[in-house]
Amino acid sequence: MKNKIGIIDYGMGNLHSVKNALDFIGEDSFVSDDPALLDAADGLILPGVGAFPDAMERLNDTGLTKYIKSAIDKKPLLGICLGMQLLFDRGYEFRECEGLGLIHGEVVKMKPDGLKVPHMGWNELTIVNSSHLLAGLPENAQVYFVHSYKAVVKNRQNLIASTDYGYEIPAIVQNGNVYGCQFHPEKSESIGLQILRNFGGIVHDYTASN
Repeated sequence: MKNKIGIIDYGMGNLHSVKNALDFIGEDSFVSDDPALLDAADGLILPGVGAFPDAMERLNDTGLTKYIKSAIDKKPLLGICLGMQLLFDRGYEFRECEGLGLIHGEVVKMKPDGLKVPHMGWNELTIVNSSHLLAGLPENAQVYFVHSYKAVVKNRQNLIASTDYGYEIPAIVQNGNVYGCQFHPEKSESIGLQILRNFGGIVHDYTASN
């Protein structure tokens, strides 16, 4: 039986770009804001574009915050861009705001010396810790970023890969079966598609073993 990935729709994110990328690599997926439908998925993707407090307000108001926190014990979750930032304890965009608390740390404004913010463009990944999400990636792999805030990871074991933009920027994070990419894999050509394939493999393996 083919595994399905549920793309969480809370009104902020490149839902269809992510869906199109998953379709292209042959991963079965659907978009929904209904926890009952999402619960039938074998894995979840939390995309996101916009401001941290606005996103958390929508997740809280729709009941998706409670659902996501309960779902991670049953299936893998991948946060993308703002979706990755929401995985952390809190963010400071416009005001202090509580996040999902699935990875310890916080999200702060980027202040790279002499470089423009937002950070927009292709940057190289530096591997920090091993993860199945990195399987098959070549050395010096580059991915596409668009962001003005960065994660500060409390436990360095949760940092899988970083990039350099005047200083270290967490690019991939993981805590158990919770994963996050600060960049957009759906816009990162062959490297991004490989990362999405790897997440599909993680979902398959997790489902098969549980």
